[in-house]
Amino acid sequence: MIATTLIERKSISVSDFRCSAGPGDRPFAEQHRGHSISYVRKGSFGLHCRGTFSELVAGSVLIGHPGDEYTCTHEHVCGDECLSFFIAPELVEAIGDSQTPWQVGAVPPLPELVVLGELAQSAADGSSDIGLDEIGQVLASRFVEVVSGTPRKSGPDAARDRRRAVETALWIDANSHHQINLEDAAAQAGISPFHFLRLFSQALGVTPHQYLVRSRLRHAARRLADDDSPVTDIAYDVGFADLSNFVRTFGRAAGASPLKFRQASRGKRKIFQERLALH
Repeated sequence: MIATTLIERKSISVSDFRCSAGPGDRPFAEQHRGHSISYVRKGSFGLHCRGTFSELVAGSVLIGHPGDEYTCTHEHVCGDECLSFFIAPELVEAIGDSQTPWQVGAVPPLPELVVLGELAQSAADGSSDIGLDEIGQVLASRFVEVVSGTPRKSGPDAARDRRRAVETALWIDANSHHQINLEDAAAQAGISPFHFLRLFSQALGVTPHQYLVRSRLRHAARRLADDDSPVTDIAYDVGFADLSNFVRTFGRAAGASPLKFRQASRGKRKIFQERLALH
């Protein structure tokens, strides 16, 4: 594991983690020292925490709660990369609801979080002049808002089934710019669409179509933050077949239009300050 500290503030610190562990490496238990949010930007790993097991793929979030033990595994693929925010108790208290949301262990790719995760990564890469600590606080606030009261479901018990779900999720993410339907994804997994839908949903917490749409949103958010391509080009490049559908879906996820999201990623902090003021 390579860990690089990006910033250290009183209320929040941010680190980049790059793990190269694979199926042959022995997992070991660790303990969260405080509250944290780790956005998975690449790769995949399994997480044992609080008696549940979760498969994390790109766009998922690992949640740290003080004192909780957890074990990360790499049964299916080698390596992962995470952008981790360590939240001070004072900030957790200020955001509100310091218990239930922080005990979920992990969160599947959610549209409200993947767009902010990619914006945070853009800030970490230096492609945005939004402060990394600023976007970290927005991400933490949004996480608590979205996750409050939502119980985490356990995944399938069979390692083979979980591997099928993860491998297919990686395939969907890599091909999300193409038109993919349930039958295509089920054929990739080698099982019937009915069983694949249930297996995928149980393993990852989202349906295959939800994951496909969220992968497209994640790629679109990164493009909007990083380059100057027209919004229409980005919408079609990432796989949306209809511009109005992209604008509506992105706006619902980000709380801002694609153009305003792009502006915010490049210095117009007022949009995010307004979001914080609402909470």
